[in-house]
Amino acid sequence: MLSQVIAAVLPSIIAGASTYVALKSWIPIAHRFGLTGRDMNKVGNNAVAEAGGVWASVGASFGLMTLAALKIYLEHSRESLIELYALSLMLFMASLLGFIDDIMGWKKGLRVTYRVLLMAPLALPIVAIQAGVSEMALPFIGKRDLGLVYSLVLVPIGVIGASNAFNMIAGYNGLEASMGVALLTYTALYSYFIGEANVLLASIIGAASLIVFLFYNWHPAKVFPGNSLTYGFGAYYASLVIIGNFEKFGVMQYALYFVELALFFRGLVNKVYKENFGLVLSDGSLDPPYKKIYSLTHLAIVVQKKIRGKATEKGVVAILLGLQIAASSIALALCTLNVV
Repeated sequence: MLSQVIAAVLPSIIAGASTYVALKSWIPIAHRFGLTGRDMNKVGNNAVAEAGGVWASVGASFGLMTLAALKIYLEHSRESLIELYALSLMLFMASLLGFIDDIMGWKKGLRVTYRVLLMAPLALPIVAIQAGVSEMALPFIGKRDLGLVYSLVLVPIGVIGASNAFNMIAGYNGLEASMGVALLTYTALYSYFIGEANVLLASIIGAASLIVFLFYNWHPAKVFPGNSLTYGFGAYYASLVIIGNFEKFGVMQYALYFVELALFFRGLVNKVYKENFGLVLSDGSLDPPYKKIYSLTHLAIVVQKKIRGKATEKGVVAILLGLQIAASSIALALCTLNVV
């Protein structure tokens, strides 16, 4: 019992502490070498350290390796170690790709085609261990064992798709990390209900790193997450869902990102390659950047202005986080009660 408590607590402490120490050192270094970006939703030209998300990924990886060590030395068990190693490697690979994109500069980084090609190998650690169960319930068809199609096609599509999608609802202090905390917290809860202990612990470790990251990223931000966080934790979330074999719950939790994708395509139809930022007014409040809504962030600005006549960056984050918690709560209730 004591070993189980230690296994649940110590890796999260290591993950959080590693993230804290790394970010505390990174922020002045980023300023010294000019790795900063403008805080777009604020008046003025505030420079904020870029690419801080990579350290949340490093912290989570340390936490996963601590969990693996505890299993070996305290529980004398090597069960599921391969999954922990695969998760850690995948998280590092995805965050490294995002970090490269970040340091090359906003709108100057990797081209979309190169980014997609480089993302293709991200799922390899999960594919290599043949994570997940290939038998799936398909609409109008019923249960089918998809065999290698699941491992070699659907798993990479899921990892790459989730990684890209998590990058779409972004651009506001605390938004990406708080959405990640919500996703991983509910993943941990669902894992508890279905008895997936390793996914439960890995979810808590990831959430611990993101909570500490929020200490530096919450309004007003001292560091930006960058693609190093969104690529890493988007792929991490997908991998947890695949390992836990609860794709239905994972897709339901991701409902907001499907809505965001639809709004993105709406923009393309109208020849608008949208940006999420608002138009900053002299008092620091925000106006919608376009006449139409092409992102949930734009919707949050419009809703605030209609309700209270004024929109703020904190308000955008609060609305979207509230929507994510609502979506996750519905997914948790429906899946645990076997309604869907």
